Amino acid sequence: MKFGGTSMAGTERIRRVAGIVKRQQEAGHEVAVVVSAMAGETDRLVNFCREANALYDRAEYDVVVAAGEQITSGLLALHLQALGCKARSWLGWQLPVKTDDAHAAARIEDITSPELLASMAAGEIAVIPGFQGLDPAGRVTTLGRGGSDTSAVAVAAAVQADRCDIYTDVDGVYTTDPRIVAKARKLKYVTYEEMLELASVGSKVLQTRSVSLAMKEGVRVQVLSSFIDENAPPADSIPGTMIVSDEELDRILAESEEGQEMERQLITGIAADKNEAKVTLTRVADRPGAVAAIFGPLAEANINVDMIIQNIAKDKGETDVTFTCPQADLARTQALLEERKETIGYYRMIADSKVAKVSVVGVGMRSHAGVAATMFKALADRGINIQAISTSEIKVSVLIDSDEVELAVRVLHTAYELDAG
Repeated sequence: MKFGGTSMAGTERIRRVAGIVKRQQEAGHEVAVVVSAMAGETDRLVNFCREANALYDRAEYDVVVAAGEQITSGLLALHLQALGCKARSWLGWQLPVKTDDAHAAARIEDITSPELLASMAAGEIAVIPGFQGLDPAGRVTTLGRGGSDTSAVAVAAAVQADRCDIYTDVDGVYTTDPRIVAKARKLKYVTYEEMLELASVGSKVLQTRSVSLAMKEGVRVQVLSSFIDENAPPADSIPGTMIVSDEELDRILAESEEGQEMERQLITGIAADKNEAKVTLTRVADRPGAVAAIFGPLAEANINVDMIIQNIAKDKGETDVTFTCPQADLARTQALLEERKETIGYYRMIADSKVAKVSVVGVGMRSHAGVAATMFKALADRGINIQAISTSEIKVSVLIDSDEVELAVRVLHTAYELDAG
């Protein structure tokens, strides 16, 4: 079980989490819990580091920011003990959660803990701080923002858990953001591939790295909410969304008594991301190596480029190249390309941060034609102009004006017959 920062924000909420955990143990499960720091706590600790030294040492930064999860793990263990449960905290270095030495952005390499398994088998609830580990030199590391989801999946894989329940401030994965489309439906099942695509194109429910690890290790992940009204049934009794392999979903559908109603959806969900920026370089030489001269320096600077369009060459052997990058990286991108203007040989750079990406995702695309055509027609009918397109086997993304995002999402949700009721 994993609980995020908003679930752990203060004594009352931690007490509620302890009640949810206790119910799972009473249902006969051996339970390990991974916790985040209280909401806002990591930002507070990061600011302390910046105030101490603007060019801070990342190893010492990790020592400071890992403290947030250490506090919540101890507090949850205390609350569980107050409810009569056997519980103890296991810090990242005690298990240990072995990582590489990339401080502030470490990757988990291994978790082996026979002591943890023995403790759980004896009926003790294990409370583990997310987001932290231990490097080969024995120093504390952190996994980067949002790393607690990855910690939870890694612990679930290490103890060979039946599933990993991730409690968030939403009660599952929806066909799109319910704040934009009131008729959005909660999905019972989503495949790893679909969740990866949704996470990568703007759905904020799960972190991409955690889904990737779940897929690699075959960990079944369930998304649930820990925020339910006092008079409602317990949060854990309301089904969330289960993220499973393609094969498991096929088996579930084959065994379902609901027959045709449970047939696999053509489109699983629609995601929108307003954190995009568009850059166009005009009159780039149409020769081998020209594109590499643009994207090589961006890759070295760890700037993720998404959509790329190269127009047909013009008469003078020149072409325009358009691409998108995260909005937060736009200034760095412009500076890097400006520095290399002569090397690349472009005429003008045009940047636009008033763009957004809208994507439709679904494994059903593999066996159905016309998904992209439906998207383009639905947007055209409402006068929404498409500035760029990118596709994968189970996704079509378009770049549009950011002012038209909500309208586009609603139009597409209806076009693909995803509206509830």
